[in-house]
Formats: sequence, structure tokens, C-alpha cells
Amino acid sequence: MHKKLYGLDHLRTFAISFVFLFHYQIPIFGHPEWLTDFAKFGWTGVDLFFVLSGFLISSQLFFQIKNGTEISFKDFFIKRFFRILPAFWFVTAIYFLFPFFREKEALAPIWKFATFTQNLGLNIQDFGTFSHAWSLCVEEHFYLILPIVLLFLLRNNQFYKSYWILIVLFAFGFAIRFYSWQHLYLPFIEAENSWLYWHKYIYYPTYNRLDGLLIGVSIAGVYQFMPDLWGRLSKFGNYFLAISLFILTAAYFLCMEERSFYASIFGFPLVALGYGFMVLGAISPTSILYQWNSKTTSFIAALSYGIYLTHKGIIHITQQLLLKLTIDIDSNLSLLISTLSCIIAAFLLHQTIEKPFMRLRAKFLKEK
Repeated sequence: MHKKLYGLDHLRTFAISFVFLFHYQIPIFGHPEWLTDFAKFGWTGVDLFFVLSGFLISSQLFFQIKNGTEISFKDFFIKRFFRILPAFWFVTAIYFLFPFFREKEALAPIWKFATFTQNLGLNIQDFGTFSHAWSLCVEEHFYLILPIVLLFLLRNNQFYKSYWILIVLFAFGFAIRFYSWQHLYLPFIEAENSWLYWHKYIYYPTYNRLDGLLIGVSIAGVYQFMPDLWGRLSKFGNYFLAISLFILTAAYFLCMEERSFYASIFGFPLVALGYGFMVLGAISPTSILYQWNSKTTSFIAALSYGIYLTHKGIIHITQQLLLKLTIDIDSNLSLLISTLSCIIAAFLLHQTIEKPFMRLRAKFLKEK
């Protein structure tokens, strides 16, 4: 894909804003009272990132397949390496080297961050610092497996039947969440810290959170390989956005009690489906999101990865400084200052780490 899809910048900005506000209102930070009700569904911003990643990464690979270009593992992983790891390693080093940056008491072992296995068996009560890196683990697992599966299918002439894999994996998600709820979480449901086990066994594991990625891959398949169907569908961009809001509203009410049986089994796929329709709308030329080119959302979208990596630590440091200045950390002013601090920190990370390594990536690929 070479065409810039501005609608996706709007969605990245929305996703990181939603995640930021959700984390801002958790008990470890001071926050305005009104924010809790406003941002409690913000955890789904991560699911929007999953749909976006599934669409964008698989679209790149599908574009190569469609044009008869052989998938290069080396090129694919070089691109992912330079895009993801330098900033991640830098922020991880800050967490381990400078304890004042930590928003909570303890980190998971460094080998779990290095191997992207932190989300498996994660105990956020004892190792809750930098816990939001769990979603990067899910995406790294996806980046590792997707090209291998595609290459296997291509070499065995099974690629155009591969939609069955998506169906099977989607069904597998329901089955494994049911098993996890019934056999892993249910024995602890009456415990005082039952939330810990729900997150450990239901929320964080990769195998329970494939729905958004699968939805994104499915959209990419239609977008790249079914031009006639996509041409007809793309005429309804704003309708897709309306459907998205309807589905997400239903998901909001379903997930009011997030650790309930129905929310645990059906909540994630319903959220992923809602955001899938939002992505469909954003890439449809007829939709308002596609037609709206905003420098502001493009700017925030470019910083979204840096904001995601650093925001908890920056909020923590900012609020500690505000306390010394006798500024109420539960105030709207604190929220504004913390937001600006996170944007500035992400901008510095983008300029000093992300951009130089992206230039190095371009040079490396050109000379390869």
C-alpha cells in the first residue's frame, strides 16, 4: 500500500487518547472525578490498535502476494525491528535504570520484556509497572506468526483457501476464553483479588486477544484481493461508521461488568467487530474520516507509539512534581499539564530515537 490513508490517523489519535484517559483514571493516579465515567471504556482503545495493526501489516504482505512479489522474511523483520524495538528498548531501560520513573512498585523480570512474554501469566498486583507493554507482546506474536503462516500457505498452494484459518481462529477465541473463564478464573471468582486472576487468565494472554487482529486481517483480505466487492462496499463509508458506533454501544453495555461471563467470552470479539467497521469507514473514500486531512491528528498519530510507551511513567513524574508545587493532582489543570507532558516526552522520543532508526532502516534496506 502506497496511498496515505488519513482516516487511519484519526483512528490512531482516537485510540491513543482513549487509552491515555483510561489509564489516567486508574487509582494509582490523581484524576478529576468526572473522568472515571467518561473514560472507563477506554481500555478498548488497545483493541482498535489491534484492528489497525492487523489491517496494516497484513495489507503490506497481501500487496506483495497480489503483485507476485515473494515475501522476504528478512525485509519484514528488519522493518518491524527498526520500527518497534529501539523505542521499546529505550523506554524499558529507563524503567529498569531509573526507579523514579515507575508508576508502581515492581517490574516483571527483564527477560519477560526481552522475549515479549510479559503478558503470559502477568501478575499486575506484584509486577504492575509498565504492564501496558502486554499489548506489544500480542502484536509481536502476531508479527512473528503471520508471515510464517502466509509463506507456508503459498508454498502449499493453499493461500486462497486460507479464510478458513481466520474462521477457525475466531471460533478458537470463543472456545479458549470459555475454557479460561470456566477452569482458570472461576475458581477464584469469590476471592478478594479476583480481578487479578481475571486479568491474568482472560485479559492479557495472546490466545484470548486475537479477535481484533483477525478482523484487521479480514478487512485487508477484502481490500487487497476483492476489488469488485470492495468497490461496492466502499460506497457506504459513513454507514460503516454509524454501524460501528451502534456495535460499540452494545459492547459498552455488555462490558459494564467486564469480568462477567458474557463480557469475558463475547466482549472482545464484539469490540473488535465494532472497531472493524470503524476501520472500514476510515478507508472508504466516501466517509468523512477518509476525506478529512488533519495535521493535528497526523501529528498525534505519529507520536502514538511513543505516547503509549511512556505515558504512565510521565504521568507519574508530572503528578509528583505538581504535588511539590501544591497543585491539586485531581484537578483538570493536572490533567491538562500531564497530557502536554506526555505529548512533549513522546515528541522527544520520536525525534531522538524513532526517526533516526527509521532513517537507518531506509538506508539499510536500500543498501541491502
